[in-house]
Amino acid sequence: MDFTTRFVALGDSFTEGVGDDDPTRPNGVRGWADRVAEQLGAADPDFGYANLAIRGRKLRQILADQVAAAVELKPTLVTIYAGANDILRPRIDIDDLLVEYDGAIATLRATGATVVMFTGFDARGSKVFSTMRGRTAIYNELVRGIAGDHGALLVDYWRFSEYYDWGMWAQDRMHMSAAGHANMAKRVLDVLEHDHTIDIPPMTPVPELSGLDAVRANARWFRQYAGPWVVRRVTGKSSGDGLKPKYPQLTRL
Repeated sequence: MDFTTRFVALGDSFTEGVGDDDPTRPNGVRGWADRVAEQLGAADPDFGYANLAIRGRKLRQILADQVAAAVELKPTLVTIYAGANDILRPRIDIDDLLVEYDGAIATLRATGATVVMFTGFDARGSKVFSTMRGRTAIYNELVRGIAGDHGALLVDYWRFSEYYDWGMWAQDRMHMSAAGHANMAKRVLDVLEHDHTIDIPPMTPVPELSGLDAVRANARWFRQYAGPWVVRRVTGKSSGDGLKPKYPQLTRL
């Protein structure tokens, strides 16, 4: 089928949809990009959607594996978020990485597509990930510059205070919940100035814990989520190993 409007989503777990579980979909997740595609497609019978994002991918992997593939699909709209997994590594040269990111955005914009970029989230509410705030702030300033230089649209995740509510996050505290993904879809559609009918799913209440209860809850979280994440980093493995993109070719949802 030929599509006159073609949306291609690039990135890592954020764009793949991890945290928004749906066993009926490829890779078992839905996510904000699927929700955006559903809204855009509802108003356009000639709309096609591809999602090339794979969890765990770092910036250079995303650029190497997904940008050329996206260009081949002749997109009219591209979303891309890359770099979050690099920021979490012990060592990173943000300036060098963002030079490469700049080149990729230039390539995508040269197709004539509208390109949407994202800043990183301000994790000040997390005792673990708040240590990366400085890196993320530098990354964000460079991303804002790239977006401005190339005429890309920007979803400024850093400024979205609603994500300080833990109900916006999945149990792993690393990925957005269904509510978080739905809210992000609304934010993206707002930047695109596209009307939508997205409702935010009910958020799972997160109890306030203190003392021994908090210690036990954090220990469970580390055993179930943080520990395996650290092991993968040390052994050079990724949660995305063996996975394929959800929608490698343009389709209708």
